[in-house]
Amino acid sequence: MSYSNPGPGGYGPPQPGQPPAGGYAYPQSAPGYGYPNQQAAYPAAPPVGYPQGPGYGMPMQPSNGMGTTGLVLGIIGVVCSLTFFLWFFGVILGVLGIIFGAIGRGKATRGEATNKGSATAGLVLGITATVILPLLGFLAFASLMSLA
Repeated sequence: MSYSNPGPGGYGPPQPGQPPAGGYAYPQSAPGYGYPNQQAAYPAAPPVGYPQGPGYGMPMQPSNGMGTTGLVLGIIGVVCSLTFFLWFFGVILGVLGIIFGAIGRGKATRGEATNKGSATAGLVLGITATVILPLLGFLAFASLMSLA
């Protein structure tokens, strides 16, 4: 014998006074999630006559790219200036390190960046790669030529 409308628990004959259940399905009269007819706690727009104040935005992210670029170009410029056959690239990268390091220091002074030390190091290494190392290389070359 098979019942199309089982009783509680899904077994046995249907009980009087209960709506027929369809197997393991959930009852149709179950409430949804949350509280019914819940209104918003605050109005969507300010009332008329009250101006809305400024909101708090996200703080600006520091732009540390210029100082970091100056540091990297300064390091590569010093390494290239120390090698005899790449000194020309060292001078070019040193000039770029000076430019990016100076821009990065300016941003850090204005508060737009947080890496003033890296920008300063890039500026110093750019000056070293552009001026000091080629000058020392020229003096070493001149002293070697005077001995010969």
